[in-house]
Amino acid sequence: MAQLFEVHPDNPQPRFLRQCAQMLQAGGLGAIPTDSSYAFVCHLNDKGAAEALRRVRGVDDKHHLTLLCRDLSELATYAMVDNRQYRLLKLATPGAYTFILPATKEVPRRLSHPSRRTIGLRVPDHRVTQDLLALFGEPLLSTTLIPPGETEPMNDAADVCDRLDRQLQFVLDAGACPAQPTTVLDLSQGDEPVLVRQGRGELSRLGLQLD
Repeated sequence: MAQLFEVHPDNPQPRFLRQCAQMLQAGGLGAIPTDSSYAFVCHLNDKGAAEALRRVRGVDDKHHLTLLCRDLSELATYAMVDNRQYRLLKLATPGAYTFILPATKEVPRRLSHPSRRTIGLRVPDHRVTQDLLALFGEPLLSTTLIPPGETEPMNDAADVCDRLDRQLQFVLDAGACPAQPTTVLDLSQGDEPVLVRQGRGELSRLGLQLD
C-alpha cells in the first residue's frame, strides 16, 4: 500500500521529503505534484523501477520518458544542447515544458528512445518537486500520471491513492495541482522546434508560433 505524505505546498516538511527520497533510492515508485499535473517518478539508474514506471503508466520503450532536473546545468549533463537551443531552454525553465533532446552517455540506453537515442527533459516550477530533487541529489525519471487507457492526467493525491494504491510506494500530497500536462517540444529534428503536444506551457513565452 502506498504511504501518503501530506506536505505544505510552499514550505514542505523536509522529514517527509527525506522519506520519499529514501524510498526512491531503494527502488520505489512514487507519485508527486508538479507545475503541470501529478507525475510518476523513480530512480534514474534503477532498471526494475523504470520497468515498473512503464508498466503502471501502460507505455512501451518507444514512449519518451522524462528526466526531472533541478536546473539547466543539471539538464546539460544528460542532453546535448547547442547555443540556440540553450537560449530557448533558458526562456522556458523552470516551467511546464518538456524538451526532447539527444541524450548524452549519462542516460542509460534502455531509457532513451530505442531508435532515435533521445530523452525528454524538463525543469519543473514547483517548490515541492524542487525540494525533493535537491534532497535526492540527481534527476528523477518521470512520466505524466495518466492511468492506462485514459487521456487526462490526474491532479489529486487522494484520487491517485484510491486508484493506484497497490502499485506505488508513496504519494506526495501538496494539494491539487493543474490537471494539464506539459507542452512538449522536440528539438532533436533540425533547426526548428517541433510541437509534439500543446499543454500548460504557453508558446508565446518562448517567442514561438508553431502549427
